[in-house]
Amino acid sequence: MSRTKVVPIPVMGRHHINAYLLLGRRPVIVDAGTPGSGRRIYEQVTAHGVDPTDVSLIVITHGHIDHFGSAAELHRLTGAPVAGHVADLGPYRAGRAREPYLPTGLMGRLMARNKNLHMQVEPLEPDVLVTGETDLEDYGISARIMPTPGHTAGSISVLTAQGDLVSGDLIANSLFGLVRGRPANPPFHDDPRNNLASLRKMLDLNPTRLHVGHGIPLRPDRVRRWADREHQRLSRRDAAGRLPVRTETGTA
Repeated sequence: MSRTKVVPIPVMGRHHINAYLLLGRRPVIVDAGTPGSGRRIYEQVTAHGVDPTDVSLIVITHGHIDHFGSAAELHRLTGAPVAGHVADLGPYRAGRAREPYLPTGLMGRLMARNKNLHMQVEPLEPDVLVTGETDLEDYGISARIMPTPGHTAGSISVLTAQGDLVSGDLIANSLFGLVRGRPANPPFHDDPRNNLASLRKMLDLNPTRLHVGHGIPLRPDRVRRWADREHQRLSRRDAAGRLPVRTETGTA
């Protein structure tokens, strides 16, 4: 079994928005950043000594435009197929995230006013439709795609055989990655309780580090302590009727 190395690819700032390059027998890219990021990701892959046309797969963790905004462009540049979960096909095909965004706190309420989050991007038709746990050995890395719904219905993560979890927006660094190393919610979740359940399920697999979409890698022990506090917070909000959750037709 070949070892899989996880290499961060900064899309915005040093850690503000991240894509990832997974290096094994063949390279795999996880996430494609904001619109117009395809060439930047392509060049950074090249800078790591990898021919981008050797990329075997582009995995998109979920249907928010800071993660799939350049997926179609990156597909054209590399020729690699794109994998995404069937439950987020709507956003991929429309080129728009589901709206309204459901903020997790003040940062989300402020960011929801940003017109760039409401733009339409180039639509995406995934070549590989993910419906459940998916082995990536055939794509050249010792890793699995793991469904982790909650942030969006079709959120997924990638878990390597060495225990590195590339987790998209399952969790983030505080203030959208600005406070490094401190676990926090990303600005939005469609279903906070389901997201927390997915996070705890991944923590039960004893990952060595969580490589997030916003910020630096997080230590599992810090994330576990945060998850315990978050469970209590969500329970209080739920009891008070202040925990919005996206349904098929809107929010509840």
